[in-house]
Amino acid sequence: MGKSLNEIAQQLKASNKKVQLIYAFNGTGKTRLSREFKLLFAPTVERDAEFEELEVFDKKFLYYNAFTEDLFYWDNDLENDTEPKLKIYPNSFTKWIFEEQGQDRNVITNFQNYVDEKLTPRFNEEYIITDKDGKDITVGAFTEITFSYERGNDKRSNNIKISKGEESNFIWCVFYSLIEQVTDTLNVAEPSDRETNQFDQLEYVFIDDPVSSLDDNHVIELAVNLAQLIKHSESDLKFIITTHNPLFYNVLCNEFNNSNKKTGYNNNKHFKKHRLEKKEEGTYELITQPNDSPFSYHLFLINEIEKAIESNQIYKYHFNFLRNVLEKMSTFLGYSDWGDLLLPVEGSRTAYEKRILNLSSHSKHSGEEIVELTNDDKNVLRHLISEIKEIYRFKKLIKGGNE
Repeated sequence: MGKSLNEIAQQLKASNKKVQLIYAFNGTGKTRLSREFKLLFAPTVERDAEFEELEVFDKKFLYYNAFTEDLFYWDNDLENDTEPKLKIYPNSFTKWIFEEQGQDRNVITNFQNYVDEKLTPRFNEEYIITDKDGKDITVGAFTEITFSYERGNDKRSNNIKISKGEESNFIWCVFYSLIEQVTDTLNVAEPSDRETNQFDQLEYVFIDDPVSSLDDNHVIELAVNLAQLIKHSESDLKFIITTHNPLFYNVLCNEFNNSNKKTGYNNNKHFKKHRLEKKEEGTYELITQPNDSPFSYHLFLINEIEKAIESNQIYKYHFNFLRNVLEKMSTFLGYSDWGDLLLPVEGSRTAYEKRILNLSSHSKHSGEEIVELTNDDKNVLRHLISEIKEIYRFKKLIKGGNE
């Protein structure tokens, strides 16, 4: 029987594990799960509340998800075309980080470690502007960020608009700098000896997919740094991490599977990994994954296709799964074109490749992704998955999808 996201959130909260890692496809409900988890601590807050209210509730819960990135937006200064700025919507969360906690310098340092030490963010000080009606408007400190590239010898390229990946990295660094301070502070065993008592009641940190726009190198670096930070946390603080990125998931698995005697982190005692699945009836299941093996994404996709074939619930997105498997196989085996993997398959490679391309292309209408296919399409998928498994000798997954 499936569960509601609220029940899944309660299941996570009931666990005594220091860190729980969850893999789920995009659109499964990871961000909604983080909100349901938040509501366990702040049930009086409206579900559609602005991020203004979504901070450390009673110092018990802190989370990073899509709403965090929504706080930041670009003012491209199209009228004057001079100074694009990354602006921050007024909110208590970043105000608390920058003004009360003074994390601006640490954010800059972390950001430069990930991207380029010469790419420099600059936070604004408070200033006053005059609007079109002649009224003075105060722009608060730490509400605008500009970027420059320091070239040495006092040379600087100003007014840079950074890439989407760099922007996501910068926003993550805002959050990461805060949890660095949180863990360092709580590592001081005696509360009276801590630099601040603002974190004393904090119980959980929920991190939802911080790698959505990052390349593989930065995904790996972020995963390693995050895992090391958590493993060096000596307090009772617990972490829940969700992601749709198999590389991020596997790197974290590898890192969390290594114990740390110095800090007392024990992978068997403190770590648990899951997979979140959405059921047909709109409920969910949190499936425990073994900690002694990595998450083989391609095997999981093949298993999902097989389950769809067995139940005759085959949709367009299952051709997406098949294409994803072939792309990953071609990269690993050194083929320049995933279609080359279809050469040994009985039938016409060209016809199969064309059908996969047509059915795995992204539709403008998301509803079309779940429209049932023709019997001919279904038979082709059955044939292809059977042939590919036989030719390339894929390991069979055990019942339920676990390896």
